[in-house]
Amino acid sequence: MVVPPEPDRHSGAFTIKAMRAFDGDAMTGPVSVTVADGLIVAVEAARPNDGARAIVLPDDVVLAPGFIDLQVNGGGGTLLNDDPSVACVGRIAAAHRRFGTTGLLPTLITDAAEKMAELAMAAPAILAIPGVLGFHLEGPFINPARKGIHPEAHIRRPEPCDLDLLAQFGRLGRSMVTLAPEMTGPGFVAALSAAGLRVSLGHSDATSAEVLEALAQGASGVTHMFNAMSQLTPRQAGLVGTALVDPRVHAGLICDGLHVDPIAIRLAFRALGAERLMLVSDAMPSAGGDGGGFTLHGRAISLVEGRLTDAGGTLAGAHLTMIEAVRNAVELMGATLPEALTMASLTPARFLGFDDQLGRIAPGYRASLVAFDSHWRVARTWIDGA
Repeated sequence: MVVPPEPDRHSGAFTIKAMRAFDGDAMTGPVSVTVADGLIVAVEAARPNDGARAIVLPDDVVLAPGFIDLQVNGGGGTLLNDDPSVACVGRIAAAHRRFGTTGLLPTLITDAAEKMAELAMAAPAILAIPGVLGFHLEGPFINPARKGIHPEAHIRRPEPCDLDLLAQFGRLGRSMVTLAPEMTGPGFVAALSAAGLRVSLGHSDATSAEVLEALAQGASGVTHMFNAMSQLTPRQAGLVGTALVDPRVHAGLICDGLHVDPIAIRLAFRALGAERLMLVSDAMPSAGGDGGGFTLHGRAISLVEGRLTDAGGTLAGAHLTMIEAVRNAVELMGATLPEALTMASLTPARFLGFDDQLGRIAPGYRASLVAFDSHWRVARTWIDGA
């Protein structure tokens, strides 16, 4: 596997002092976190004088592992589907970094096969952008009955050549594919898993039996829990019911109070816990941008009272940032702050296989960090110490 190249790092050591910190396991503080060459080298009780390069955070600011967002369609006024290039992803990453995201998967939703190939060509260079951990291909192998905003004209079943193209992403960072298992042939999920991809189930009308078969083949995720998937009914568990009880599942959740009712949000949290539930933004260009509308596959998307929809009222991604998702997890889900921060960092890191590098403030971990205040305003971020 080819991991993202290491970005430029500060060669000199510096220290961050915080009265309050979440280290990935518990709240602590006051602490002194020493960073050198992009890594955390020491975490100690704060000392009165940590040297000239000490960064002293205000008393009401919490230092935490940086947020990891597995589903980022756009941001800063730009959409990956419109321009799968280094420049576009750079703008998206910069926009979300202002809101605490230090690791992300740029997400390409269902599109023409040529668009996926275009992204694959640019992918090695895109991985050099600080914070880009891999890619998320959401479609096109989904069920038209659960398509949501995805364009039906580009939804299709996979062909042998698709496996070769997807395998390229399996060698590029830690990438994932969202698909409907009932729309793929025998062994397709297993082949993607063997190629190094995380397979997530979504935009699917699968029965519980089809979900269980996909999990047996190596699928491990569920994309935007509750949305665009078969529901739990008295005689059919569907994707929702199976995901809630199967310990192999990590599930993403759009915690904006619009995509999922707060009662269902709390249900998912009680069933999955902070160890298996992951906060995602599903962000569109309006996030971190001017808040205006945009065009998606020729359809005008409007932002009204926080909700992004087309003319027919279909939700089109989310106007959400990760710091807002963390706040909502506390206020709507009933999670504690440590639990919310776990769902925003360590749990997605574990899903991607990065939990030995990201998601904790501990010696040897990458210094990808966020500092935010009691009003949920991000004060500062670091990616690999920069």
